[in-house]
Amino acid sequence: MAIVRCSKCGYLREVPDQHIGKKVTCPVCKQTMSIFNTVFFVKNILKQYFNVKKELNALQPTPSVVSNSELDIFNTTTMTEKKQYQPILTWFKKKNIQLNIDKKALDTTGFFDEIAVKLGENYVTLRMVTDKIKYIQKKGYTHMTLNLSNYDKESDFIKEFCEELYEYAFVARYFFNKKKNSIHLDLQTASPIVNFFNGEWLEWFAFMEILALCHKYELDFSGLRSFKVHFPNKDTNELDIFFLINEIPIFIECKSGEFRPFIDKYAKMRKRLKIDTQNFFMLVVDLTDEQMQNLTRMFDITFVNEKTFVKQISKLLIP
Repeated sequence: MAIVRCSKCGYLREVPDQHIGKKVTCPVCKQTMSIFNTVFFVKNILKQYFNVKKELNALQPTPSVVSNSELDIFNTTTMTEKKQYQPILTWFKKKNIQLNIDKKALDTTGFFDEIAVKLGENYVTLRMVTDKIKYIQKKGYTHMTLNLSNYDKESDFIKEFCEELYEYAFVARYFFNKKKNSIHLDLQTASPIVNFFNGEWLEWFAFMEILALCHKYELDFSGLRSFKVHFPNKDTNELDIFFLINEIPIFIECKSGEFRPFIDKYAKMRKRLKIDTQNFFMLVVDLTDEQMQNLTRMFDITFVNEKTFVKQISKLLIP
């Protein structure tokens, strides 16, 4: 059978093959219409359909990584794959900004992420360990002693943490003196370990906590940590953490020490990237509620601490 269709009113009817190629008048609107071979007509319709579908797909945002319930976020190289962070590359490219990606900063198959999360979630208790490690490192020494006599309730937990540091090779030697109730540590001098205790742990902590949030609620996301941006005027800056979650940009600058000299720099950065204040965070450990509230009012940046930043981000993403 052949087919006849009016392009004006949509009238459609099958007719015998012998009429293929003829022109007839539409019985509804009197428009002149052609009679086609059915297979030829369907092929042309499908061709138009797939062309339109291709154009629509091209207009869609680049799909991000969707959290997989079977993915072990603490032991994966998935975040290092370009398809994971491609949406972020696209987001910055629209602003004419180029990125340099360090894939090692996204690889969670090591132990940096696990130790960082434990430290971040128990910072009040464990800071006495990491603060002293940081201090000894700056002095150029490699041996330190922790007296647990003043930490009755927390001593077992501190001891367990130090044992983990040794197990994961964050320290070269661990010894517990039961009589003196003290821990003796020989420190590693490798740059990755020194950088970790010097503040990089906070980046890992924030990165993994946001990753866990996306994983838990199955949010569409892309994420980067410790990468460089190159602006059109050749300015170069290193950014700590950037996520696109459900296409919402989330920026986090992490400070485990002095942060005040950097406030103006990142207030300008926020304006330069055109990110809303509520989406642009400065994460500073140990800030009080009063400090966070007042600093946020004073500057165009949202100030958070290690306890509050996940809740603040959740408010933006989860009803």
